[in-house]
Amino acid sequence: MQRKLSITIADEVYRGLHQQIGRVGISRFRDGLVRPYLTTADELEAEYRAAAEDAPTEQEAKDWIEAHVDEALE
Repeated sequence: MQRKLSITIADEVYRGLHQQIGRVGISRFRDGLVRPYLTTADELEAEYRAAAEDAPTEQEAKDWIEAHVDEALE
């Protein structure tokens, strides 16, 4: 299923997209750029669980937070 989305971009950006990609390919190009940044709640939860199970990285994050807590209080 596809939905129509109206966006506003600068004239020079539109002309560049039209020249480089072609009118028909702009939607596919945009989808390819955006899709990697979309995450479902289930995927996000799985990523957080995996990160929490990575003990060395988790400890490094805690150490960093504790070392910089004074900066957050300023």
